[in-house]
Amino acid sequence: MNMESGIGGSVADYEALDPARSRRKLIIALVAVVIVAIAIGYYVSHRKPKAAGGDSALQRVTYIVPGRSEIAASTRATGTIGARRDQPVGIAGEGGVVRSVLVEAGDWVKAGQILAIVDRSVQTQQAAAMGAQIDQSRADAALALANLNRAKKLVSNGFVSQADIDSKQAALDSANARVAVAQAQLGQQRALIGRLDIRAPAAGLVLTRTVEAGQIVGAASGALFRIAEDGRMEVQARIAESDLAHMAVGNPAIVTPVGTALKIEGKIWQISPVIDPNSRQGTVRVALPFRTELRPGGFASIDLGGSPQELPLLPESAVLSDPKGNFVYVVGSDNRVSRRDVTVGGVDDRGVSIASGLIGRERVIASAGAFLNPGDKVTPVLAGH
Repeated sequence: MNMESGIGGSVADYEALDPARSRRKLIIALVAVVIVAIAIGYYVSHRKPKAAGGDSALQRVTYIVPGRSEIAASTRATGTIGARRDQPVGIAGEGGVVRSVLVEAGDWVKAGQILAIVDRSVQTQQAAAMGAQIDQSRADAALALANLNRAKKLVSNGFVSQADIDSKQAALDSANARVAVAQAQLGQQRALIGRLDIRAPAAGLVLTRTVEAGQIVGAASGALFRIAEDGRMEVQARIAESDLAHMAVGNPAIVTPVGTALKIEGKIWQISPVIDPNSRQGTVRVALPFRTELRPGGFASIDLGGSPQELPLLPESAVLSDPKGNFVYVVGSDNRVSRRDVTVGGVDDRGVSIASGLIGRERVIASAGAFLNPGDKVTPVLAGH
């Protein structure tokens, strides 16, 4: 006899009589499945994959070993145009009223050419008086000579003593001396009159004229004209100390005046022998031929050629920058990335030259540096392989 049937029915029959309990079991089972699925997903997403080689999952980067290449050093700067020999011309004498000005700014003049004339009416009258004084002194000297000659004829007859002869000789000598003094004074006056002609000290181009007829001028008037000797021009530029080390007198330069597309060829003719202790810069002077486009006081851009250097050369993609400056990423012997600060030299069609920071034997990441951080381990691949 089936006791379970007789007493209370089967278990299935019992659970069928309690549907709420069945639903609770089903919900518990579903929740367990969801928890397991979440755990598996979390494990899969956060586990570190490993491959047989150990490094195959690391980021692959391309590197280059730059070596050292000959770089024609070039520096760009901005400078001021001026006369290579800028000669100020002022009044050399006592001055006076300017009667006429004979040249204008922009005129070419010869050495010694008169630029302006200062009134000399008073000085001319003084010279005339001195000339008359010379004539008077000469007459006195002639009279003294005649008296001396007559006395010498009478001395043999005893009518004139030797003392009289000596006195008349002294009178003649004094008269001749007065003639010489008067002549010297007249020569001095004529020289002063000559200095009232303002003359060009050398041939060249008149740059400025600051005097007009009727103006009173003197030694304190300053420069009345400025002349560029032979019309030769130059550009002066201040260059960093590190760049000066690669320049030499005679190196070529290309000058472009602001506002023009001209390319004027010049040469470095002087390099400052001193460095400004505050700015750490020195002055480079570039000699230029005369061109009407070269106006003293204007600005120009200058491409200065330097002596060739042996420097590492990198593609532009390898050089990065941030607020701290330019840098590259270098792969060490442990295949980890490190930052290397560099100083950029020049840029040309071949790439970017590195003035400092690299010696050329490093493994430099050629690209993708923006996706790396110092300390990252990578799989380096030599460019071209």
